[in-house]
Amino acid sequence: MKTDDTPITRQKFMEELHRYRKGSVTRRHFLGVTGLGTAMAVLGGALPMLRPGRAFADDIGDRVILATWPNYHDPANFDIFRDQTGAAVQVNVFGSNEEMLAKLQAGGSGWDLFVPTNYTITTYVEADLIEPLDLTKLPNYDAAAFEARFAEAGTVNGKLYAVPKNWGTTGMAWDSGKAKAPFTSWKEFFDVTRTDFSGRTIVHDYQLTTIGNALKYFGYSFNSVDPKELAEAEKLLIEVKPHLFAITSDYQPPMRNGDAWLTMCWTGEGKQMNRDLPEIQFALGKEGGEIWSDYYAIPKNAPHRDAAYALLNFLIDPQVNAREALAHGFPVADARVNALLPAELLNDPILHPAADLLNALEFGAAATLTDPNRAELMARFKSA
Repeated sequence: MKTDDTPITRQKFMEELHRYRKGSVTRRHFLGVTGLGTAMAVLGGALPMLRPGRAFADDIGDRVILATWPNYHDPANFDIFRDQTGAAVQVNVFGSNEEMLAKLQAGGSGWDLFVPTNYTITTYVEADLIEPLDLTKLPNYDAAAFEARFAEAGTVNGKLYAVPKNWGTTGMAWDSGKAKAPFTSWKEFFDVTRTDFSGRTIVHDYQLTTIGNALKYFGYSFNSVDPKELAEAEKLLIEVKPHLFAITSDYQPPMRNGDAWLTMCWTGEGKQMNRDLPEIQFALGKEGGEIWSDYYAIPKNAPHRDAAYALLNFLIDPQVNAREALAHGFPVADARVNALLPAELLNDPILHPAADLLNALEFGAAATLTDPNRAELMARFKSA
């Protein structure tokens, strides 16, 4: 166990993370050696309302399957849920909303609960892939607690289909030890990829952000489906492709071990890396880019529906959600949760950027999810 205040080195952190992921050491050992356990213990002591609550009374079966994004939950909450209900949480991780949509359209996903982004929900409703939520099974849901701009996409034609999880931005994270100056724009991002950071840059395996941020290089809308503007974005991406380290939405491992120096990055993951490795910094592009909100939704054919509602109700409990926020670092739209969080988290400039930066950002548009030109562009870029 870590017994002094000496900062853990990057190499030691990665070694212990690798051992933990392989199952070679326990979660307790990993948290102790890295010092993360001490931090959580201090926060738990300062905020006793974040401790686990009473067990559930209903029998909901022995498992529930959650489809979600990488690094987006506190695994300890799933352990608590299992102890309270007897249902183990099986987590399936995906890297894009397109991947998630294709899985549900193909049928037989096996998912009970999943985490779509704001701009996709109308498509799911129109395709009859999700069901309106039964609020009698969600006593922890309080519509008045959520900030409207991060909650309104969950309601379609007057019916609630999805409950807000988190919100955030899409920016860039970089190793400041390798950069000549801080990054401030998407133009700098793509230009340095072709020069000083050649072979060290990651873009998402996700057309919305990769194409969207290439469009911002030229000052176009993040959501553009204009053929001429998309052609310019494609030309840029094809030029950049030989200089990339990877096209992946799971970018933390190579950023943490130093193989990559620059990546497109979602808010909370930028904070996670900066918290553990302060040399990794995060910024938004001054030209604009994406602001987003993610939701919880239940597929039409969820095989363990009672367990899905139980897990959803558990995760939106403010005390549970506060533990989630302390672990993953993404901003929360629920005022009840924010009342439980430390001020330094709510005032963090990575998680809560200045208003002028936020005002330049765009929510993803529904048309981008199914636009064939953007889909074909991304396929050509990946195969080039």
